[in-house]
Amino acid sequence: MSTLHDEFAQAPDLRYLNHAAVGPWPKRTAIAVQKFAEQNVLQGARDYPDWTRAEYRLRERLARLLNAPSTDDIALVKNTSEALSFVAFGLDWKSGDNVVISDEEFPSNRVVWEALKPQGVEVIQVSLKGEDPEAALLAACGPRTRLLSISSVQFSTGMRLDIERLGQGCKQRQVLFCIDAIQHIGALPFDVQASQCDFAMADGHKWMCSPEGLGVFYCRAELRPQLKLHEYGWHMLENSGDYGRNEWQPAASAMRFECGSPNTLGAMALDASLSLLEETGMDEVGKAVIDRVNWLEQGLASIKGVVLHSSRLTERRSGILTFSLDAKPAAQVWQALMQEQVVCLPRGPGIRFSPHFYTQSRVIEETLAIVQRIAML
Repeated sequence: MSTLHDEFAQAPDLRYLNHAAVGPWPKRTAIAVQKFAEQNVLQGARDYPDWTRAEYRLRERLARLLNAPSTDDIALVKNTSEALSFVAFGLDWKSGDNVVISDEEFPSNRVVWEALKPQGVEVIQVSLKGEDPEAALLAACGPRTRLLSISSVQFSTGMRLDIERLGQGCKQRQVLFCIDAIQHIGALPFDVQASQCDFAMADGHKWMCSPEGLGVFYCRAELRPQLKLHEYGWHMLENSGDYGRNEWQPAASAMRFECGSPNTLGAMALDASLSLLEETGMDEVGKAVIDRVNWLEQGLASIKGVVLHSSRLTERRSGILTFSLDAKPAAQVWQALMQEQVVCLPRGPGIRFSPHFYTQSRVIEETLAIVQRIAML
């Protein structure tokens, strides 16, 4: 078994703290992509049945990663936005219905609901800045609320919400529960059954360390037939391999959301990346992520002029830590960090660091030293 250092053999002067944006691939993923490319060059699709088996193996990995009841609950999608659109434009809305979100959502989990305005659907944005954001979100769910859609981890500050509490609250209020889990899955353990969510979605290119262009959509079995379909094709049929059949119906499984040819190259890559997370174990991955964020948080807190914008409460901690330097514009700090090969991004109120489970100690220590120098300029 290869070591994490072998899997993530990044440039020696690189300090990569940007997994909340795009995660680097492990070595095994690059090998899988190279092997698939060579196979296509030399043999074309001669072994297509093997590709189909690899795709099914990926569905099994994703079902385990999300603790979905079945692979039938898993759809392979282009991205989180597509999955959110399946929900938003699949439900049967009535004029006067509303959707509850937070006021800190990434545009993907805001624009898709605002696009329902022509149907008479209102979007209620709730502040998360109080002492009990879960209570605030649930209090906003009134008699006309059809759905609560929330990022389990907020993209700019890294605030982690208690999704099990939200799921229970939604169930009591008979409100549908949708989780944008792109900043959660692959970094921390995630469980669709424990959270009682109806829908969950994430891209593979962040914490799952795979290429852009392939993500996961979980849809609770009872709700699949209730989502109106807007895309049709050969792949989403119940008898998708019977090309001579004239009668057809959408697949009973979540494959009903996959209208056409699959992203086989992306599936090979994501399958390889998830194999590393499985070998490590998500409990260990999550612990390592939190340890590294805590290390960064403690180091930054000791630097004069640093302002931490992420919650310091254990239950709110995620893989994201956001800070600023007093009296220094975020853009200036970010440019200085990037010049030192600290890969990060300005987000929200400051600079966002997002290490992963494999991030080496020297990256943490060197980054803290660089921030110290920038603060003294």
